[in-house]
Amino acid sequence: MSEYQNETIPVREAHRLDEEKLRAYLSAHMDGIGDDIALHQFAVGQSNPTYMVTTGGREYVLRKKPPGTLLPSAHAVDREYRIITALGPTEVPVPKTYLLCEDDDVLGTAFYVMDKVDGRVLDDQFAPAFSAAERSAVYDHMLEVLATFHAVDYEAVGLGDFGRPGNYYIRQINRWTKQYVASQTDEIPAMDHLMKWLPENVPQDDTTTLVHGDYRLGNAIVHPTQPRISAVLDWELATLGHPLADLAYCYVACFMGTGEPLELLPGLPSEDEFIHGYCALTDRGGIPDWTFYKVFQLFRLAAIVQGVYKRGLDGISSSAKAVTYGDKCRDRAVAAWAMVAG
Repeated sequence: MSEYQNETIPVREAHRLDEEKLRAYLSAHMDGIGDDIALHQFAVGQSNPTYMVTTGGREYVLRKKPPGTLLPSAHAVDREYRIITALGPTEVPVPKTYLLCEDDDVLGTAFYVMDKVDGRVLDDQFAPAFSAAERSAVYDHMLEVLATFHAVDYEAVGLGDFGRPGNYYIRQINRWTKQYVASQTDEIPAMDHLMKWLPENVPQDDTTTLVHGDYRLGNAIVHPTQPRISAVLDWELATLGHPLADLAYCYVACFMGTGEPLELLPGLPSEDEFIHGYCALTDRGGIPDWTFYKVFQLFRLAAIVQGVYKRGLDGISSSAKAVTYGDKCRDRAVAAWAMVAG
């Protein structure tokens, strides 16, 4: 397997597009579109099909909703486009956006186009090809970017209506419970326990910021030669919410695998260093209820991978690997419930 995951492949049969229709649409709505057009699909990605579009001597990225029947509120490329566009003038590193098309007659589902940012998308969140110093630096910068993002005045950038302030965890627990039930294929007692325990144990802290929803090293483009983040990607789950949701998700996704802490390579932060680093950047004295935040994110990840698995069974996933996800929901749910039950 390659060190990086930004390679492209021929467009999968289920995700083929009318290239000439796309070229004509882009030509009518963007500058610099040539008479030629070529499409390749990025090899990874479980949710929204993502393509590299080459035309007029330039490369762009196109993200669209997948075909088929979709779960409610899933694959929100319109929201993704909106927040990336709004963050463009801020210090948060994001690609430049060009257009959003919500006319299903063009490509079958909604899509948007943005710049292709040069750099590395790491295949392994531990960055094994990096030196210890580089590994430490890229994780430090990842936390700096997260703190910068959480400090954005969402009202000032036009995102005051991007979500509902307050009650974030109650709303999220309800959302992912519904998503899980809608895509459920097997009985998983640990998920049943979590769906009861979580709403009864929500912390009182009701801070509201913008949240990414899928913030991890694998959803960032690392500079081609330097250990820093050049762009943050995959904003479809972004909303107004609680900043510690992003922090806990990032820790769980990067360092816990299916639930157990993984052995770290030199230069990677320990759990305490990870928490303290973010607290120092955001003037927090500490994080009470850290276990709740981790448990919630394992539950949320369990619901997400169950949706991926169900789309794989239905033959409409963006990745051929989706059908192998049968145990991932159960593994995460069991690990989360073990943290609660001791």
